Amino acid sequence: MANKSVYVAGVGMIPFAKPGSSKSYKEMGAEAAILAIEDCGISYETIQQVYAGYVYGDSTSGQSTIYRVGMSGVPVINVNNNCSTGSTALYLARQAIESGAMDCVLALGFEQMRPGPLGYSPWDDRPLASERFLERTNEIFGHPEAIRNARYFGGAGADHMKKYGTKLSTFAEVRAKASRHASKNPLALFRKQISAEEVLDSPELIPGVMTRLMACPPTCGAAAAVIVSEAFANKHGLDKRVRIRSQSMTTDQPDTFSSDMMHLVGFGMAERASKAAYEDAGIGPGDIDVLELHDCFAQNELILYEALGLVGEGEAERFILDGDNTYGGAIVTNPSGGLLSKGHPLGATGLAQCYELTHQLRGSADARQVDGARLALAHNVGLGGACVVTLYEGSAA
Repeated sequence: MANKSVYVAGVGMIPFAKPGSSKSYKEMGAEAAILAIEDCGISYETIQQVYAGYVYGDSTSGQSTIYRVGMSGVPVINVNNNCSTGSTALYLARQAIESGAMDCVLALGFEQMRPGPLGYSPWDDRPLASERFLERTNEIFGHPEAIRNARYFGGAGADHMKKYGTKLSTFAEVRAKASRHASKNPLALFRKQISAEEVLDSPELIPGVMTRLMACPPTCGAAAAVIVSEAFANKHGLDKRVRIRSQSMTTDQPDTFSSDMMHLVGFGMAERASKAAYEDAGIGPGDIDVLELHDCFAQNELILYEALGLVGEGEAERFILDGDNTYGGAIVTNPSGGLLSKGHPLGATGLAQCYELTHQLRGSADARQVDGARLALAHNVGLGGACVVTLYEGSAA
């Protein structure tokens, strides 16, 4: 990554909602975009390019959404990279600024979801994009009766349990921690605190491996960020307190389809992307103050502590039980409540992470504030696959 500074000058996010109770994707996306533009202190006509991310929708849903904000004729690029769609839109926006092609870009993510678990593609006349993932899951883990994504991440959790003796109750502690954090977030879908015992007592998705409360809920919502160059920020007097210090995006390598379910759900991608981001910034994982990671299932959060280098392999359970993943511990993880409690509208998630960490670094996260936060890391993954790791740096300037 080049040395040209790229700043997050404005962010916007709307409260996440259950499917069926939200506004349309067009209304949600436009509202988040307007909030980000207002937070930045510019007009829409100043935006030079838009990256609009969503997973479920028609091919030009980005235009349909942004036209409610303005019709200035700027390029609108639609982005779909599964659950890492929002951070992919941010990645493209950052590249456009860093390359010098643009000075002010809007990254937008939104999703209008249906109730229930994620379904398969509506196209029944062609191979599934996830076909190879399903085949390997059948071969390694089985449980064909279970929900597809629960099989992926449940299998990964089962591998960790088998390899390191991790207890099911530890995954329940992850979910309980998420609920405590979300209780302080007015934009989170689930704000009620729940105990680890309640998580364990919820219906089983896969016996002995995963309960329902260990899975994130289908969610509707939107989030956005205005990304600018230093010269543009200086010219317009914009907020320069948060910059993208480094960012890395990876896709699958052959280890994804090894006999290890943890790699099938992105362990290798996260490991490589985070190492690249650390090296580019000249820091280590121990320098991070606050973290938003892709806890689509409680199992994935535990696994990611190791993939991101926060602890050694097999050490994540102790990290959790010692309280090192929350306030007063080593690194506050998902102060927003994460996907488990805040919600997971697929196209918006990466930008919702950006929203949370921007406020953490500005010192404006209210009851969720991590004292003295200066370096923040976001991890966002979509199976199929793509993983984006973004390092944000805060400054009082």
